[in-house]
Amino acid sequence: MSIDSTLPDAPPVEAGTKPDLTTLIVYFGALIAMFMATIDMQIVVTALPTIAGELGNLHLFGWVGAAYLLSTAAVSPFYGKLGDMYGRKNVVLTAITLFLLGSLVCGMAWSMESLIAARVLQGIGGGGLMVSAFAMIGELFGPRDRAKYQGYSSAVFALSSVLGPLAGGYITSLFGWRWVFLVNLPIGIVVLAILAFAMRSRFNEKRHRIDYLGGLLLAIGTTAIVYWGYHVLDPAGPDLLTFALPVLALAAIASFIVVERRAEEPIVPLRLFGISTVRIVSGVSVVAGSVTLGMFFYFALYMQTLTGLSPAEVGFLFLPASLTSMVISIVAGRVIAATGRYKWMPVVAMGIGGLLMIGFVFINSHTPIWVLAVMMGLFGISMGLQFQVLIVAIQAAAPLKDIGAVTSLITQARTIGASLGLALNGAVMTWALNRQTSELPADAAALLPDGLNGLTPHLASSLSPAVRDVVLAHYSSGFNVMFLWVAALYFVAMALTLLLEDIQIPKRG
Repeated sequence: MSIDSTLPDAPPVEAGTKPDLTTLIVYFGALIAMFMATIDMQIVVTALPTIAGELGNLHLFGWVGAAYLLSTAAVSPFYGKLGDMYGRKNVVLTAITLFLLGSLVCGMAWSMESLIAARVLQGIGGGGLMVSAFAMIGELFGPRDRAKYQGYSSAVFALSSVLGPLAGGYITSLFGWRWVFLVNLPIGIVVLAILAFAMRSRFNEKRHRIDYLGGLLLAIGTTAIVYWGYHVLDPAGPDLLTFALPVLALAAIASFIVVERRAEEPIVPLRLFGISTVRIVSGVSVVAGSVTLGMFFYFALYMQTLTGLSPAEVGFLFLPASLTSMVISIVAGRVIAATGRYKWMPVVAMGIGGLLMIGFVFINSHTPIWVLAVMMGLFGISMGLQFQVLIVAIQAAAPLKDIGAVTSLITQARTIGASLGLALNGAVMTWALNRQTSELPADAAALLPDGLNGLTPHLASSLSPAVRDVVLAHYSSGFNVMFLWVAALYFVAMALTLLLEDIQIPKRG
């Protein structure tokens, strides 16, 4: 027996009905595909110093990660809509094939430029894996059971964020950095075989008109926003692109709306925004991406500078966040499957996040490590109560035929939010640290040629205890402004989630 969940004669598994073996096999394949796509965002981090040492061009260092994120964001809408049109099987098999081809070229890279180009190809496949996996789960199961199974998928996402940096470090040490990418090949081939044999193709005689222009405009707009998020953090300071990219993004999105109104089969049907849940969840996802995914970099920088811990030791401080996120995601999914209620979860999540950011204002260089670990655990609870819950909400609100489109919509919203978070949170932090630099005592300021914005963990540890305490106190004061800014964003997101209808997801779609 085989299944393609998009077929009329293969309805979603409803709540209370035990899924058959084939459905579970397809679901398992979707989880592995998602794991490959998400872990590749993290696994390269610990390998980058070694890669830069061998390939050179250290100034291109950051683009190894940015290229993957940019291409993932650009292609997500195409995969979502094509899956809605033609079924998931051919779309997801194409995505896996492109991802594996990109992984192979990454492993054979001969220069930093060739590696970045290969990461673009890998991201084109990775974007399809993410959207298709979430959409497949949405189609395989009924409205309530989606919550339970999406909970497991969020747990996989959290697990990949834990294992990524650790696996990257160990693989690089034991086998060389090229195997960070080549390890995808045997795993991907197995997933390709599972889905090729377990899923059934949909034969659709209707001729579809693919909205290439709309997809291209949306890709340009998204890419401009994401690129701006990285570019604005360039230490060289603002330049023409800093101001041109937002203009390009606005022009592309405005043109996209015009095109979608006239398109026969729009890549993102604008009628979906007539559904209040879709509008609210999309907005919340942008803010949520900025205050969660857009904060990880600053947490690591802040805690390493403040505590003097090594990068590996600070990495373990992120473990409570990942573990609690994983557990809470599973529990939240089961609660929604049992009750059909979800509104209170993102409301509580945003409230916890806002209060936690206020709590960070009160930590300093003498705060015990266990307190930081507890705070990161609370951060994980906040993430676990929002990420997959928002996917469940938007998939329950949209028609089944548009489930790929709305899934790609929320994926893009998070990516845009993460990029904007990196940029805006960084801008607030830079402004506040510059102000604190001007208030430093002259003897301390003389030891910081680039001010507090140039303070590194190594430089902080080299200062005498008395000077270090003064410098870190001002450093904390600068970061506190950013934490309060992020707390305000959390409360904005909380206000938006309060606007969600308090509906009960039916047991049957």
